[in-house]
Amino acid sequence: MKRYFVCYYHEIILKGKNRPFFEKRLTQNVQRALKGLPYSSIRRISGRVLVKLTSDSPVEQIGARLQKVFGLVYCCPAWLSVQDMEVLQEDLWKLVSPRKFETFKIDSRRANKKYPLSSQQMNELLGDVIRTRSGQTVRLEGPELTCYVDIVEDYAFLYFRKLKGVNGLPVSSSGKVVVLMSGGIDSPVAAFKVLKRGCRAIFVHFHSLPHTTPESLDKVRRLVSILTEYQYRSKIYMIPFAELQRQVVAFTPAETRVILYRRLMMRLAEEIARREGAHALVTGDSIGQVASQTLENLRVISDATQLPILRPLIGEDKEEIIAVARRIGTFPISILPHEDCCSLFVPRHPETRAKLDGIQRIESRLEINSMVQEALKQMQTETIEFQGQMEQEAISR
Repeated sequence: MKRYFVCYYHEIILKGKNRPFFEKRLTQNVQRALKGLPYSSIRRISGRVLVKLTSDSPVEQIGARLQKVFGLVYCCPAWLSVQDMEVLQEDLWKLVSPRKFETFKIDSRRANKKYPLSSQQMNELLGDVIRTRSGQTVRLEGPELTCYVDIVEDYAFLYFRKLKGVNGLPVSSSGKVVVLMSGGIDSPVAAFKVLKRGCRAIFVHFHSLPHTTPESLDKVRRLVSILTEYQYRSKIYMIPFAELQRQVVAFTPAETRVILYRRLMMRLAEEIARREGAHALVTGDSIGQVASQTLENLRVISDATQLPILRPLIGEDKEEIIAVARRIGTFPISILPHEDCCSLFVPRHPETRAKLDGIQRIESRLEINSMVQEALKQMQTETIEFQGQMEQEAISR
């Protein structure tokens, strides 16, 4: 029997007239996710994406990549049968007979309503063959083996595993955002959450070389590399921040400096967004987590840009954020020692209830526009490609 991956999506089904756009983007992302791996074809049918495999397709590796495609709910390694009950019974038995189990159930889905048998009738007919030939017991709750049958359009698929996907919307279906990326725990999780809602992330990292080590930049690259597994290609803007900090330290009160740093970062990120055609900025802020994240300070910081600032973690506590970081694989990198550009110049008693007019008066001592433009002149850009694309390039050569 021919092998397939049957990939199910859910949220896209609700998109009405816009559904074809999301389906096309999802299919493109599946193709990008599987670059470098052998398969036969990809096509869409009735709420599903079908990946037809070849004899040398690495099923486990393909499954692992599909599980990171936003927009997919389940990815199921399946065998193709036909919509004839006698053939279905024999094909299912061929697949079941080598397996060891004592309890089982049949879980049929009939997306093709023209098929003459109901899902319950299919369960009974297929289950009776397995029960009679194997001598094992049907158990509807908690069976050792579940046999899934999917009748859709002209296809009949049989499978035994449902690999959980990451849900959400296809990356690049919701436009671009600029993510202010540190080397900590929060910002990679914030980026992951906006990727899940279909955004494409452009990353901006502020560094204080030579006061910080090059290892801090490598850490950010590693974090972005993990996130690139979900969007396949990422751009990082590395912006020098040491000179801006020097000027802030020289001309402003210590307690206001973190807020001033953050306002400068928003202005710089806004300029990157303008160049990239991005519609919003993204930060890892959570209310009250640090001094700069009180409601008063967040308001003052937000005033520095005309773009909306998305804060996906705003209501989450640290344990909730860490749980996501562990799940997506960024946590072990985020907790490595690093020197953050802001942490080098954090005062002992930072302002927690800043007033906008007071901050603006202090900022008037600085040449904000020239500071921003000089930092932009010195910034560098890097591109990180998904490993699967690199594998494909190596195969082509």
